[in-house]
Amino acid sequence: MTTVLDLVGAELDAPVPPAATAFAHVLTQRFEAPAAVLFYGSILRTGDLDGVLDFYVLTHKPPRGARGVASRLLWPDVGYYEIEHEGRTLRAKVAAMTLAQFSRAVTGAGADTTIWTRFVQPSALLWSDSPATTQTVRQAIATASVTAARFAAALGPAQGASADYWTALFRQTYAAEFRVEKGGREQSILAVDPARWDALLATAWREAGLGDVSANGTAAPALDAREQRRVNAAWTRRRRLGKPLNIARLLKATFTFEGAARYGAWKIERHTGVAVPLTPWRERHPILAAPGVLWRLRKARRQS
Repeated sequence: MTTVLDLVGAELDAPVPPAATAFAHVLTQRFEAPAAVLFYGSILRTGDLDGVLDFYVLTHKPPRGARGVASRLLWPDVGYYEIEHEGRTLRAKVAAMTLAQFSRAVTGAGADTTIWTRFVQPSALLWSDSPATTQTVRQAIATASVTAARFAAALGPAQGASADYWTALFRQTYAAEFRVEKGGREQSILAVDPARWDALLATAWREAGLGDVSANGTAAPALDAREQRRVNAAWTRRRRLGKPLNIARLLKATFTFEGAARYGAWKIERHTGVAVPLTPWRERHPILAAPGVLWRLRKARRQS
């Protein structure tokens, strides 16, 4: 019988654009004690390398010094990186946390919802430092899927199609995470491979003891009243803490986001056509440089 570990394992091993693999190997040289590199997001689905690739770098230990202290309290660290590959510039947004933090986060035991919500979606394991690490990452991704499916059962309808449960889950987590998402964002995620989401819900519910999805695709989780109240209470706590937690992460990122100036300059040019020259001072002090950059952008728009 197929397990969640079987389903996510096949996805983690699926082929990806060679450029993404090349980027992953570069990232292993940029982080101390790397354990694994995961690739996820829209480019995993589309293969369009003109956008920003999304990676998670898992490490065996946090960074040294003050940054490490912040990383222990408010993970992940986030940065922007560029490399040259076969004559083109590749860009990536990279999140980093320890493998131990990742393994705890996917269980859903804490207030965070971002990790298990993100990794119930497809991802690829591009690099790991050992077979043991590979197995740990695989199990963590499988756990994230079961955690997400369990919350979907409580947040969704008493009975419905599997898509109804995933839709309810994503809408609720987007609201809890203080994320600005276009309406219908969850539908674009589910529409890529509906059969994948059907199979994942059925398999995860079976492993979690939540019952089976019927042959015609109708789902009705076996949640008794006590368990429903327990999960609802757990979700209420996450909803209350989600926004403050993510605001704290944003505040941390204003001081620790590596490559912030370069990322901002690229975004401005991409969306407005206005080039922002990067000086050493702007790279070192992106927050202080922001008013000057905004003035330059405003001036350029007036002239055009």
